[in-house]
Amino acid sequence: MSSTRNSLSLFAAALLLVALAAVEETTRTSAAHAATTRGALLAQAVDGKQGIPLTSTTIANIAERVAPAVVNIEVNQPFMAGNMNGFPFGNLPDGFDFFFNGQRMSPRGGGSQARPNMPERHNTGTGFIVRDDGYIVTNAHVVKNSSKINVTLNDKRQFLATTVGIDSFSDLAVLKIPATGLPTAEMGTSTTLRPGEFVIAIGSPMGYDHSVTLGIVSAVGRTVTDVNGNINFIQTDAAINPGNSGGPLLNMIGQVVGVNTAIAARAQNIGFSIPIDIAKPTVTDLIANKKIERPFLGLKVGELTDSVLQGLGLPNSTAGVFISQVFSNGSAAKSGIERMDIVQKIDGKDIRTAQQLQDAVRARKVGETLSFMILRNKAAKAVSVTIGSYPSEPNAAPEKPESKAESGGGEHGDDD
Repeated sequence: MSSTRNSLSLFAAALLLVALAAVEETTRTSAAHAATTRGALLAQAVDGKQGIPLTSTTIANIAERVAPAVVNIEVNQPFMAGNMNGFPFGNLPDGFDFFFNGQRMSPRGGGSQARPNMPERHNTGTGFIVRDDGYIVTNAHVVKNSSKINVTLNDKRQFLATTVGIDSFSDLAVLKIPATGLPTAEMGTSTTLRPGEFVIAIGSPMGYDHSVTLGIVSAVGRTVTDVNGNINFIQTDAAINPGNSGGPLLNMIGQVVGVNTAIAARAQNIGFSIPIDIAKPTVTDLIANKKIERPFLGLKVGELTDSVLQGLGLPNSTAGVFISQVFSNGSAAKSGIERMDIVQKIDGKDIRTAQQLQDAVRARKVGETLSFMILRNKAAKAVSVTIGSYPSEPNAAPEKPESKAESGGGEHGDDD
C-alpha cells in the first residue's frame, strides 16, 4: 500500500511540473508576442507611412531587393596630380573628399587641364539604374573627362557605358548601357526626411562593390559651400567611403532618397548626399537631352572683414559683400564686375550676405539683367549685369590673379 501511495505522489508531482512548465512557456510566448506587437505599434506610431518593425532581417531584405539596381562604375581618367580642377567644383578644400576611389581629391593648387599623352588613372564609383533600358544615375565627378566607362551589374555582367549627359551644377550625370529588362531603383522623396530617420547606403567603397551600411539622417538642408554651394545636402552618418560616390541613399522602404556625393575627410561618419527631389528633374532633363540653363555670374565672394576694409581704406561700418574672385567665362566679368568690388545693392535691395546675393541671382532667369550698386575705389558705381548660364567648366581661370591676403580668407563657392 505504501508503495502505491509513493507512486501516486511521484505521478502527481510530475503532473504538477508539466503544468508549471506549460504555464511558464505560455507566459514567455505571450510576453514575446506582446513585446513584438508593442515594437511594431511603436514603429508605426512614429511615422504611419514608413514605420516598420525593425528585425534582424529588415536591412538585409531591403538590400537584397535594391542591390540588383546598383552598379559598380570603373573609369579611366587623365591623371591630374595635385588638383581637382578637372572636376566640377575646382579645388575641393582641405577636409573634404568625394566618395571616389583612387587618388585623394582634396588638395589645393596645381594646374587645371589634362595634357595630351598624360597617364590615366583607374577609379571606381557607384551608380543606380533608373530605367530598365539601361539608364544609370551617378555623380558628374565620377565620369567627367573619362576616356572609358565600364559598368558591372550585380549579376557580374559588364557593359561599356556612354555618357548621356552631365550637369556640373548639381554634380549629377546619366549613363547608358546597351541592355534591356534591367531591375530599377525606385526613387522616393527627400522632402519629408527628418533627422534621426534610418537610411541605408549601398555602393563600392574602396572597390568592394555592393557594400551595405546603415545609419541615420544627421541633418537636412545642410549647406556645405566648400563642396557645392548649389545644393542643400542631406547629412548622414551611414558609413560611406571613397568609391560610394554616385550610389543611392535609401529609406526604410527601399526608395532612393539621396545620391551620395562627399564626405568630411577629417571626421568620422559625416557624409553628404544630394536630395533625390533635387536630382529627379535634372535626371529627367538629361535623359531627354534638354539643355539645363541655370543662372550664373561667375564670381566668388569673401567675408567683408575688418582687415579687408582696412586694406581698402574703408570704415568698419561699410556693409556689403566682397568680390574675391571673378572668372573669365562668367557674365560678371563681361559686365564689368571686378575683383575687390563690394556689392551693396542688387535691384535696389540691400545685400549683406553671400546668401542674399545668391538668392537675388537665382530668383531671375538666364538672360535677364540685374542692377548692381557696387563700391569701387571708395566710390559708388552702378553696373548692369546680364545673367549668364552655368557653364560645363564653371571654374575657368580668374580674370586677375587672386591674392589670399586681400580676399581675407573668407571665400565662398561660385554664386551661381
